[in-house]
Amino acid sequence: MTQEREVLIMPTIMPIRDLRNTSEISELAHKKQEPIFITKNGYSDLVVMSAELYEKFAQINRIDQAIYEAEKEVENGAELISVDSAIERLNKKYYG
Repeated sequence: MTQEREVLIMPTIMPIRDLRNTSEISELAHKKQEPIFITKNGYSDLVVMSAELYEKFAQINRIDQAIYEAEKEVENGAELISVDSAIERLNKKYYG
């Protein structure tokens, strides 16, 4: 019997004075592909991440926003259509 254990990943936290080491922070951000939290006087102040990770977050946010807007449209009485109908409309729109 195998048990799956949840692995907790500790966030990377650095004091603001470490921002002087820009090359090291850049390397770390690209290597870990997770946000680096920067603290000032012991409090969260900034978040640093690679451009690739930022784009990934931005894409997820755009998808979440589109889903939210679609749900609001349905709540406000928008007409629902079948998947087949939606695909047919998209094919006509983009492929003639």
